[in-house]
Amino acid sequence: MASAKKNLVIVESPAKAKTIEKYLGGDYKVVASMGHLRDLPKSTLGIDIEKDFEPKYIPVKDHKEVIDNLKKLSKSSGTVYLATDPDREGEAISWHLKELLDLPDDRARRVTFNEITKKVVTESIKNPRDIDSDLVDAQQARRLLDRLVGYKLSPLLWKKIKRGLSAGRVQSVATRMVVDREKEIRSFVSEEYWLLDAIFGCESGDASFTARFYGKGDKKLELRSEAEVNEVIAATEDKPFAVKSVKRGKKHRSPSPPFITSTLQQESSRRLGMTPRRTMSIAQQLYEGVDIEGLGTVGLITYMRTDSLRLSDEALMAAKNYIIEHYGKEYYHGSFRVYKTKSGAQDAHEAIRPTNIELSPERVRKDLTPEQYRLYRLIWGRFTACQMANSVYDNVVVDVESNDYIFRANYSEMKFPGYTAVYEESRDEETEELRSKLPSLEEDERVYLEKMLPEQQFTQPPARYTEATLIRAMEEKGIGRPSTYAPTISTITSHEYVVKDGKYLKPTNLGEVVTELMMERFPDIVDLKFTNHMEEELDDVESGKRYWKELIREFYKDFSTELEEAEKALDGVRIKVPDELSDEYCDVCGRQMVVKSGRFGRFLACPAYPECSFTKPLVIEMPGRCPACGSRILKRTSKKGNTYYACERGPECPWRGTAADGSEIKGFMTWYVPTKDNCPSCGKTLFKPGGKGRMKAFCINENCKDFVPEDKRGYKKKPAAKKTAAKNKTTKSSKE
Repeated sequence: MASAKKNLVIVESPAKAKTIEKYLGGDYKVVASMGHLRDLPKSTLGIDIEKDFEPKYIPVKDHKEVIDNLKKLSKSSGTVYLATDPDREGEAISWHLKELLDLPDDRARRVTFNEITKKVVTESIKNPRDIDSDLVDAQQARRLLDRLVGYKLSPLLWKKIKRGLSAGRVQSVATRMVVDREKEIRSFVSEEYWLLDAIFGCESGDASFTARFYGKGDKKLELRSEAEVNEVIAATEDKPFAVKSVKRGKKHRSPSPPFITSTLQQESSRRLGMTPRRTMSIAQQLYEGVDIEGLGTVGLITYMRTDSLRLSDEALMAAKNYIIEHYGKEYYHGSFRVYKTKSGAQDAHEAIRPTNIELSPERVRKDLTPEQYRLYRLIWGRFTACQMANSVYDNVVVDVESNDYIFRANYSEMKFPGYTAVYEESRDEETEELRSKLPSLEEDERVYLEKMLPEQQFTQPPARYTEATLIRAMEEKGIGRPSTYAPTISTITSHEYVVKDGKYLKPTNLGEVVTELMMERFPDIVDLKFTNHMEEELDDVESGKRYWKELIREFYKDFSTELEEAEKALDGVRIKVPDELSDEYCDVCGRQMVVKSGRFGRFLACPAYPECSFTKPLVIEMPGRCPACGSRILKRTSKKGNTYYACERGPECPWRGTAADGSEIKGFMTWYVPTKDNCPSCGKTLFKPGGKGRMKAFCINENCKDFVPEDKRGYKKKPAAKKTAAKNKTTKSSKE
């Protein structure tokens, strides 16, 4: 009697194949397709426009051996389960596999795994379905639209600007968003304003506290000039101060929802410093499976390309039990927290969560790489926290009055950590409010003024996008979908339309020139509303409401007209990209240096090349803010090659100092290294000495009670003799 044929399961990656084969047992053979095996050709458009946009798919040349092996295995197998990723792209890969392997409908079955656990894998295999043609058509429509835009527009950019450029339906809009933000920053007119802090002492003891000027009577006032500040100081100079009101209350903070693709990329960028592409790469590893001691290969998280906030009842119950057991009943919210998915989101999957909450980050840490551990800890913590109780704070707001002028101090103290025992979300911007602890105060209590601290400030332009905030903006405006955020940012930076300046994204002159051309000649392609509408149209194709080729026909009609008009208008025109001037000057000939690109990235070069070939690295943005005006701090190099740190506004910064030769220094500069931490008393950036080793940060604000004088900054070096003795001891031990 002939033995029954094994069933074949085709997934995308070898790691996933290994995990799934372990769950399914000996009746199944699990192999990897290594991604797409059929696609449009790279060398030509691959779309027959005359034949109603018929795509010309061909086998991927680099995967010939994989294709041959799959054909051989599929012929000798029973049912072929197409188990590619559970999204549009995965559905299309399964369809291409079915066509490429010439599988009849009754042998080709589609299965998806939202999480790679034994329960989900075995249940999915028992409940296969047909390939979803609407999902496939939605992916084909996106692929063909992107191919038409890229392959028709890119050659125009090569001819009119320079070779190697590319345009894309989503990448061009993302570039425009960065360019538009830069225009906002350039056109921003900074306005002067003042902060006025008052340090008060209590008559009942030695305690003192700081309050900030709030307004007059019940009306909040902004101080716009030094004259207005002096008016407040003069009006209260000889008048008594008393506590007008003390408001105490409790403040509750709720946890953030579980991660979706965009929020995971944002938080990973802010907290872990990972690029969106790296985040998704590590998340893919956690989803596909990691070898855990005692358990074998385990998929640690659910599918990571999702915009749904839905959570299964099973996962919610597991979270409830875990929280009560490990933290206590008071730490559980009391009922399932259910989060509403935004309109327009594809609700096919759950939010990103751990597949087994019992596998805490510390339990699996030794089996993970450092990056896997850090990302898993983020995902596990966010999910666990979303089902925990609110954190509770005692909040105190004190108003001090003199001659009808109000100074306000507030302070929050945590009374119950709630979800923050597990996770607390990071923020893009730091608050300017003073949050120092307050003494016990009562209404009508007299206090006395110790010191007034006026401080000039200037309004700041909107911040440049970071990778995290650009993803958030793209999501809010409906540009792209979860699977496109990371590759879009990677594309616009690799083509140097946008560069990273510290953590911020800044458009290059090339990016601005290309965007201007696109806005002039192809306004629809770079229009945010049009791109958002196109995403909605693709969603209609996915839901079966619209035929995919009809969408392409409609788009191409206007696009081809714009293309012809642009070719005619730009006939014989070559657009020059202006050199990007820097703030640095050539050390050899004194000319203003320009930014160039090379095989190792961007650098500063003398514009007089080849007469002068001097080059040097670009300046680097540092953490923290200028203590004088709140602008960015840049790392710079002196003429003698020494590193210092200066306000980006240069001489326009209001800070003034004195050089060693007695001359005046205009604009903040220091030899100390700025840190990301702020002084708890005055809120200014803390600095530390340069060099290796652990250095204690300190406040350089002379008006702050925590100010550290020059002679008390940093640590003394250990005597050389001790270092040598320690070194000798180590050497002796290693020899033994």
